[in-house]
Amino acid sequence: MHAARDRHFVLLQGPTNLLFAKLAGRLRARGHPVDRINACIGDQLFWRGPGALDFRGRAEEWPRFVADHFDRHGVTDLVLLGEKRDRHREAIAAAHARGIAVTVTDFGYLRPDWIVVERDGLNGDSHFPRDAASILASARGLPAIDRRILYPHRPVNQALWDMGFHLSSAFFPFTFPHFRRHTLNHPLPNYLATAWRLARSPLEERRARALATRLQAGAESYLFAMQMEDDYSLRGYSRYPDLDSAMDEAIRSFAVHAPAGSQLIFKSHPLDPGLKRWQARLSRMANAAGAGERIHFMDGGDLDAMIRASRGLVTVNSTAGLRALELGRPTIALGETIYRVPGLAFAGTLDDFWTGAPKPDVDLVDAALRLMAAMLHVRGSMYDPRGIEAAADGMAYRLHHGLVNAPLAQPLLGERLALDPQ
Repeated sequence: MHAARDRHFVLLQGPTNLLFAKLAGRLRARGHPVDRINACIGDQLFWRGPGALDFRGRAEEWPRFVADHFDRHGVTDLVLLGEKRDRHREAIAAAHARGIAVTVTDFGYLRPDWIVVERDGLNGDSHFPRDAASILASARGLPAIDRRILYPHRPVNQALWDMGFHLSSAFFPFTFPHFRRHTLNHPLPNYLATAWRLARSPLEERRARALATRLQAGAESYLFAMQMEDDYSLRGYSRYPDLDSAMDEAIRSFAVHAPAGSQLIFKSHPLDPGLKRWQARLSRMANAAGAGERIHFMDGGDLDAMIRASRGLVTVNSTAGLRALELGRPTIALGETIYRVPGLAFAGTLDDFWTGAPKPDVDLVDAALRLMAAMLHVRGSMYDPRGIEAAADGMAYRLHHGLVNAPLAQPLLGERLALDPQ
């Protein structure tokens, strides 16, 4: 299936790398006009090529600005990172009102070297089927997932590029005077706290291993996979205003309904800056719930090993939940997520989860993961140069041929598509 040639793409904010610039080049090579709307100096840093337009107006001017651009240029496709950012939500509303196709990208549901490419939105807004029969039928004939790491994560690149994006807007706000970042905290304390956390990481890893060894030798444990509060999916796809609220709810439920003597471990997100003193916060919550000796915090540790050693995993909507399902552990998602499907994540209440959650359906987990890989992803990386090239190839292929959300044969994902017919 080949897409029509008279398509016009608009790209909004993308990741802190050159993925969108490279994607634009590949789409132009296929004959499509491509525009980019910059909202801050960080956007400018990661753009190359023609078609850039800067929006320096106030927030209330944005809906009319983007709608006028859509109308003047006959835009057919909108591509962006993270559909829950305020400007993106307003642009999506304008696009939907005009029949413009919306494609959203972000880190993959599968990790590490997968990029998600979805129609309209992720998690709660995803069009991925939510019933077992549809998943099993749609996955029939799809190949097993290629688990080789083709494009390794480059944490130094991530740190440097992310700092370049966020600090440029913080230090030069006059360039886009009305820009408001989507993150909760100012980037400078975030990065200072992250540096301190990284300096402590060897000590924290030793503590995590010691705690894991002690717990594995004693009572059974449950795992809570923490998320970054700046992750829009946490706030955008749940009823929780912050991570504390979800953690407190889990502790109170655990204290009353979990098996006597069992333990609950909270594992921090690897990129959490540590601005909140989670250990102290958890201690206060645990003591208030009367479970002070049963609640533990780990800043580090091997996620897979911790999942395997647990009776089950609790999270808001972290992709760690998918990994827990793959490893056969009962999992509950407190927010909206793509894997909140009966037979995958536990469909009952949190109070019932501790003693009543069955293991996930092995066949359904396998089918769901194969379908997610083929339907919602391309292979690539946000911070590995070769992975960025591969992601741009895969995204351009899907967009040009009208194959967003269409299951593709696995070999197409992650391969250079330079010979793709125009």
